[in-house]
Amino acid sequence: MNELFKKQVFEIIMLIPEGRVTSYGAIARAVGYPNHARHVGNALRNYEEDFPAHRVCNASGRITASCLRDFVGKLKIEGVEVNEGKIQNFKEVFWNPLEEL
Repeated sequence: MNELFKKQVFEIIMLIPEGRVTSYGAIARAVGYPNHARHVGNALRNYEEDFPAHRVCNASGRITASCLRDFVGKLKIEGVEVNEGKIQNFKEVFWNPLEEL
């Protein structure tokens, strides 16, 4: 994976407002690689503790990260409800970087 791609992915994620979520695919489209959602997920394997990776899920609103419990706790603090790994009211809390930047 190219470092520029990873840098752009991280920049987009840093812009996700508190209490909102986006998908791997939406980030991939925003950085110009619409078919690279999986690469976005791979870019998120290493990040700093305060990085808002918990605001990224799959296209159906499921948290697919291995640290599900941690992410659910962080989202709950931000007012995002999660039930059995799925973000509730996903369409209402979804943040589309192509529309909102």
